[in-house]
Amino acid sequence: MNLDDIRAAAGRLAGHAHHTPVHTSHTLDSRVGAEVLLKCENFQRIGAFKFRGAFNMLSRLSPAELARGVCAFSSGNHAQAVALSASLLGTKATILMPEDAPKSKLDAALGYGAEVRRFDRYADDRAALAADLVAETGCTIVPPYDHPDVIAGQGTAALEFLTDVGAVDVLLTPVSGGGLMAGTAVAATALHPGIKLVGVEPTAGNDHQRSFAEGRRVSIDVPRTIADGLAMSEPGELTFAINHRLVSEIVTVTDDEIRDAMRFLFDRMKLVVEPSGATVVAALLNGKVSVHGKRVGAILSGGNVSADRFRELLA
Repeated sequence: MNLDDIRAAAGRLAGHAHHTPVHTSHTLDSRVGAEVLLKCENFQRIGAFKFRGAFNMLSRLSPAELARGVCAFSSGNHAQAVALSASLLGTKATILMPEDAPKSKLDAALGYGAEVRRFDRYADDRAALAADLVAETGCTIVPPYDHPDVIAGQGTAALEFLTDVGAVDVLLTPVSGGGLMAGTAVAATALHPGIKLVGVEPTAGNDHQRSFAEGRRVSIDVPRTIADGLAMSEPGELTFAINHRLVSEIVTVTDDEIRDAMRFLFDRMKLVVEPSGATVVAALLNGKVSVHGKRVGAILSGGNVSADRFRELLA
């Protein structure tokens, strides 16, 4: 995995993915004591960065593989990304989605034409369910993060960002399975070797932080957090190998800190960001990373939160 892979992915995504904007806020800069540049992947197709990785992987499948269809397991954003990518490339998508996934994300996946099968994220083995689906239909599994083509696709967000704004001292990324972080790390360190990379995850789901501390992948119970897109129990195998080598630090934020960041982004910047995407701003607002006087980038990974859920979270 290298910068050439990510540049090739950017070529495949050209004309399909949105070139998302970078937003700034004098109020945020003042609060944090740094120049902060926010890469707004909440404006990406399907409302999240996940479209980049899914489309890149599907676009590399053979005609025979596309004819058999694709499948994925996801709490929402990856589901939508695979569903839309399949539709654009003329194949069928079957999605395994947790029963507690936000209704807005379920409705979106169905709207893109996918078949959705539900499971209990706290009791069922989603990998085993996916394997059963492959045996049943012959479909190709599109992993949410642990695949070179998915990682390369996700890395195009950082490539695009750093091409637009130039060098930054620190770059923050939400961490779930680690695909966005890994793609970001490969792109950013190749372009700017001195950059500091920071991953952010919920306090209740600190599998990456524990794994970094022990130098190996650590598994935890599936966390209960408002950041449903980051509710993972273990880092990916491929993504951890990349992130442990290139990422400087993993920090955590509480659900209340995430809520405050969502409120700040809405009130001060008029940005609707889902809990997972707001973690990076929560980390900055609460001093979880040393950034004073620096030029800081942060990727807002998505904005898929319904009006009702947004109101409920910030009530």
